[in-house]
Amino acid sequence: MSKAMQPVVIGNTQTLPALDLLRLMQLSREGDRREGILLRQSRGWFQVSGIGHEPIAALAYLMRPDDYLFPYYRDRALCLARGVTNYELALAYFAKRDSSSGGRHMPGHYSSRRLNIFSVATPTASQCLPAAGAAWGMKRDGRDSVVLCTIGDAATRQGEYYEAIAFALQEELPLVMVVEDNQYGISTPTARYNPYRLKLFHEEHVVFVNGRDPYEVYAKGATAIARARQGGGPTVLWCELDRLSSHTSSDDHRVYRSAEEIAAMLQRDPIPWMAQRLIAEGLLTPDQWARWQEEIARQVEDDYERAERAADVEPERVLDHLYGVPQPSLPPPIQPSQTPAPITMVQAINDTFRAALAADDRVIMMGEDIEDPKGGVFGMTKGLSTEFPGRVVNAPLAEATILGTAVGLAAAGYRPIFEIQFIDFLAPAVNQLFTQIATLRWRSMGEWSCPMVLYAPCGAYLPGGSLWHSQSNESTWAHIPGIQVVMPSTPEDAAGLLWSAIRGDDPVLFLVPKHIFRKRVPVAEFPAVPIGRCAIRRSGSDVTLVTWGNGTELAMEAASRAETEGISVEVVDLRSIVPTDWEGVAASLQKTGRLVVLHEDARTGGFGQAVVAEMTAHIERWNGLLSAPQLVARMDVHIPYCPTLEYTVLPNVEQVIDAIHNVMS
Repeated sequence: MSKAMQPVVIGNTQTLPALDLLRLMQLSREGDRREGILLRQSRGWFQVSGIGHEPIAALAYLMRPDDYLFPYYRDRALCLARGVTNYELALAYFAKRDSSSGGRHMPGHYSSRRLNIFSVATPTASQCLPAAGAAWGMKRDGRDSVVLCTIGDAATRQGEYYEAIAFALQEELPLVMVVEDNQYGISTPTARYNPYRLKLFHEEHVVFVNGRDPYEVYAKGATAIARARQGGGPTVLWCELDRLSSHTSSDDHRVYRSAEEIAAMLQRDPIPWMAQRLIAEGLLTPDQWARWQEEIARQVEDDYERAERAADVEPERVLDHLYGVPQPSLPPPIQPSQTPAPITMVQAINDTFRAALAADDRVIMMGEDIEDPKGGVFGMTKGLSTEFPGRVVNAPLAEATILGTAVGLAAAGYRPIFEIQFIDFLAPAVNQLFTQIATLRWRSMGEWSCPMVLYAPCGAYLPGGSLWHSQSNESTWAHIPGIQVVMPSTPEDAAGLLWSAIRGDDPVLFLVPKHIFRKRVPVAEFPAVPIGRCAIRRSGSDVTLVTWGNGTELAMEAASRAETEGISVEVVDLRSIVPTDWEGVAASLQKTGRLVVLHEDARTGGFGQAVVAEMTAHIERWNGLLSAPQLVARMDVHIPYCPTLEYTVLPNVEQVIDAIHNVMS
């Protein structure tokens, strides 16, 4: 028998506090019923019901305060059992100021940092990889805490669910995954799609549970949780139950379910079944049960009446908690070997990683091929896994796993610095970036945050890269509120921006331009570089040339050539895309009156268009312009493999010179 399947003595099912659980299940049911009434009275906008899923709440009685819960939107009863109050759920229903999301999130999307209930995101299965990451952090800490993650059966076909199970098995994580199988994905019967019915998973890791029976949920949950605490690894509890209501208030299940099917489900309602069992066992009387139902109904009505009168949200605070409080910038604790010493951006980054690992045991690095002897495909982590064993580790070839586990690690108190081998490969992980990383702080009103650094080589001007090794796409990432995006162009900025990112409290996408990151530059010292502050690479009085990343090399060459023609060009390196130093750019433009913007991303929708728009949208800036701003960018086409074609579509010095001439004419 494998370690994961060794029996664990947990006592008998009578340890379940059945009377307390019944009251709580009825509280959950009455809350769902009350919200349905309020919605029909047009006193609310939306409801997602947990009717029929109440027995899963039995698992909360097996959890400790230091355990984490990653629920989904049908877990009203489970969250009540964990300690959320019915009044708090009422505040969320009415989208009130003092709700867990401050009115920013739909009801049914639970969150409580105090109770270690991770903030629910709507996209299904997006919580699974963060749950695995949190469990990884617990194991690294040597704690016997457990992560409980719940998910609907339809969502088990999401790729991230498979990745989470694979990572949990790979690392033998203390993760209990609860599949709440109600046989429907909105209107679609899931029997033919369910991976457990298709027998895709090894039965060794899966326990079938009658999810309509709270006693069985408790007993089998106790075994799984005890196994996780004792280092036995993950378990999937496949709980078959019924969704006794429509999918949400926007759905009517009578359209796709027969009256006979609905009637049969109602006969299996777990609350009357449990009440009848307790009455038969002599632990409850019919009169007592009737009084409880009346008391709970009054309590729920009072809670919702009080919540409806509670303070409304304040529109002027809608931007609060989008980002954390900026930390003071400090110089990175590294120095050149000699003064001044020729150094590359890659070496500066490697030295900064080493300093971060040495300074803080919470710093963890993961990425594809980053361990020695490879040390990353570009050598940015060379020597680090040897010097810090167990803290610089290879990742599976699964970008969603890289980002998703970073979310969970950050939730568990770690400081992840994770690598995407090329920014072009970020697409499989975009769900985690958009859904979890960028929104977590804002949607939880700052209770949860995701301080992490995600770094990736980017950009073109290296022949042979083709479509998927040559993109920068910074405009795409800049379009996502809640993440910071930086792109250095010098070794000093690489070290300084990276150090600021590591010390900050926000997720930072750190883009490293490949064409210039091996360029040797004399460096005398590494100063502090704050995120959100541009740099003047060359002073000038006639034209402001704004760029970043690989564009700085073209800009400096164009400025030198323009000088021979008597044109003084000021080169402004944004280096921080988000947040952007609009005031710094405006100060240069006020001096010159002429604007050229250069970037290597595609022209349409590129960040350079945002720069032009921002510099022309204010009357005082518009009135100071002496000519129409010019944009130099990549053609709106993919980057080809053939070097001749690659350099055809990318911006070049001649185009920058032409733009300078245009604004001067």
